[in-house]
Amino acid sequence: MRKVYYSLMRNPVIALPCLVVCAFAIGGWGVTALLGGRPLQQASLKGASLESHEGFTVSALPWTDAAQYKEKFPKKSPFAGGVLAVQVVFRNDSDDSVRVNLERIRLTVQLDDEHRQEVASLNSEELADAVLKTKVKDPTASRGPKLPIPVGGGSKGGRDKHWTELQTEAQNASVPSSVVAAHSNVQGLLYFDLQNQFDLLQSAHLYVPQLMQMQNGRSLTFFDIDLSRRGPQ
Repeated sequence: MRKVYYSLMRNPVIALPCLVVCAFAIGGWGVTALLGGRPLQQASLKGASLESHEGFTVSALPWTDAAQYKEKFPKKSPFAGGVLAVQVVFRNDSDDSVRVNLERIRLTVQLDDEHRQEVASLNSEELADAVLKTKVKDPTASRGPKLPIPVGGGSKGGRDKHWTELQTEAQNASVPSSVVAAHSNVQGLLYFDLQNQFDLLQSAHLYVPQLMQMQNGRSLTFFDIDLSRRGPQ
């Protein structure tokens, strides 16, 4: 299996984005963000971590409770299969549409004092493969040091009606578009296969490296959101 390590460093010339933690007011399907008051279409983001700069805000809330998955995944939960869902909202307060490269988003976790690993997000097909593939229980899994999370290479077997149902649910709940129009929000779920190692979230960051204003072609500074620093639940 391929191991991926990297060190994440900011350019000292660029002003560091401000990392803040906020809570969102709850209003069922009419949830309204306290920042800007724009309506959000999904569940509450109370306790989400966020970062904001250059007129753009990214907020992220890891779903760490099995109950959070029940509405979107009533039969087979990704969480039970070792996959983490992160609910994200991309909010654009600028006058130009912004394209977010969703494929480059990573969940970074600290494996030990010297090494981080980046975990790529799964598309809906990869999620269904990861959750429904046959898993062999490792009797030593609870002992010894944390091993790197496998990167890629998921099983593609067993694509039956259960696979199709889960893939469809994952697609419907995922981030619907990579383009965030001016003065609007886009939100949905990103998926990361943590192989049930959810304790790695204690040091996890959501890294969003490629965002570009579509009219003038200017790239925005990357976002590096500390998911361990969340507001009240």
